[in-house]
Amino acid sequence: MAPSWKWIAAAFGVLVAVVCLTYSNHFHNSFHFDDYHTIVANPYIRDLHNIPAFFKDARMVDSLPPSQTYRPLIAVSFTIDYWLGHGLADTLWFHVTTFAWYLGQLALMYLVLRKVFDSARPDPRNAWVALFATALYGLHPAMAETVNYIVQRADLYSTFAVLAGLAIYLYYPRLRRSGLFLAPVVVGLFAKQPTAVFPAILFMWIWLFEDASFLQAALRSLPSFLVVGPLAYFVLKMNAATFFGGQFSAFNYRISQPAVVMSYFRRFFLPLDLSADTDRKPYTSLLDVNVVDGILFILLLVAAFFWLRRRRETRPIAFGIFWFLVSCAPTSWVPLAEVENDHRLFFPFVGLALGLCWAAALWLYSRRIPRAWVAGATVLILTTAAWGARQRNIVWHSDESLWFDVTQKSPANGRGLMNYGLSQMRAGNYPVALDYFTRGLVYNPYYPVLEINLGVVNGALHRSADAERHFLRAIQLAPASADGRMYYGRWLFDNGRTEEAIKSLQASIKAQNDFIEARYQLMQVYGKTGDREKLRALATETLSLFPADGPSKAWLAKLKT
Repeated sequence: MAPSWKWIAAAFGVLVAVVCLTYSNHFHNSFHFDDYHTIVANPYIRDLHNIPAFFKDARMVDSLPPSQTYRPLIAVSFTIDYWLGHGLADTLWFHVTTFAWYLGQLALMYLVLRKVFDSARPDPRNAWVALFATALYGLHPAMAETVNYIVQRADLYSTFAVLAGLAIYLYYPRLRRSGLFLAPVVVGLFAKQPTAVFPAILFMWIWLFEDASFLQAALRSLPSFLVVGPLAYFVLKMNAATFFGGQFSAFNYRISQPAVVMSYFRRFFLPLDLSADTDRKPYTSLLDVNVVDGILFILLLVAAFFWLRRRRETRPIAFGIFWFLVSCAPTSWVPLAEVENDHRLFFPFVGLALGLCWAAALWLYSRRIPRAWVAGATVLILTTAAWGARQRNIVWHSDESLWFDVTQKSPANGRGLMNYGLSQMRAGNYPVALDYFTRGLVYNPYYPVLEINLGVVNGALHRSADAERHFLRAIQLAPASADGRMYYGRWLFDNGRTEEAIKSLQASIKAQNDFIEARYQLMQVYGKTGDREKLRALATETLSLFPADGPSKAWLAKLKT
């Protein structure tokens, strides 16, 4: 006899309570990494009136030009969080929003998994298998990489959208002709492009579980391809002209991905080396042993898929394998700045939780194992997972804790060494910061941001010649960037070279007109030098761009006194 919905609701309530307890130590974790240029330094999210404009201009979504990809829903959510939290002093509302959506996703995941399992082999125990798979996913330490990383709620929205669309399709067949099940998918595309894999997942469901031939499944899923495909193309074309997703050879990046996918698969079982920024470098030859191993692994998974789809009761495992591979595909094909990133596990692990937990269920169904043993193993697995997630929350607490962990897990990552050094520089530990920056330069000798930080720390240590050399090197490496000129201008002013400072700051604003930090810095220079007219003009111009900007209003009010 299948458990009643009341029992399931009660059990899911316990799961929610356990997930909340597991993540109770993360709600005040700080902003990290891409959060800074997407949230902290992005002046557009500070005004609710900008919400409609996010859907027109990708440049407003991110303050860093190379990262200006079209994700308007993410900017909208950050704007609302900023308003609810009355600024950026506390990250609470940002984490509350992400976590609320996470709990909603777990509910959708349970519904989808239950339907998949029952379609393969009706059994009252399937309800508990689906709940365990959902719990394993919800408590898995790898999920903490996304739940803690605020800007990567885009992965969550994308996964939520796919699960929502599939749940509507499965539970409300009358809505299939109207296409309403595509509504959450369409919305999800405005959060992150990997949502576009939905039609492929829908096709696979139809082929595996609706007794349809390959051609019939293709025809039934064709409308979803016709809707999602063009919209995905539109979203891609809406990226800002300044957007630059990757820094590697496309060929080297793509041949590296099978090995990356293999490491992702392994992390489902052994998530011991999770890192916010791995140090994996792209491989350069198809004959590299890692490339060969990765390709063989992918071929093995494909072979397993076709073997498992032959029998209906093993098709959920095949479906899980397909889900894992197809959700890895977007970040495996499009060259990105990181060859590997653990927050990318969020979407694919739905498939692994589905397939592997069903494989375990089939094994248990065929054996008489005492319930106490099963219950004990379940508690042990979930407790271990929850403990691992809480440990990752601790790692994500501050920049110092996060980047120290990266230096330990990914010691050849120059950016990780630099970011840990940056946390030390903020704490005033300049010699330690300089050491880490210098070590990072070994791995990233052409990294303009690292050169800027070397300029800042050498300036703090009163090594003027070294500071200026590094600032100029940063500008040389990234002549179109506004950052180097802004920090160089600030250093010039601090060293009494006012006219040069003004020229450098003006050049920074010219390079990126909405670079608010450069505008603030130049206002300070005008304020300290007593140039009231230029200060008034700059503050007024800044308010024309950002009508709610507090510092500009404060300067204008001060000028009236």
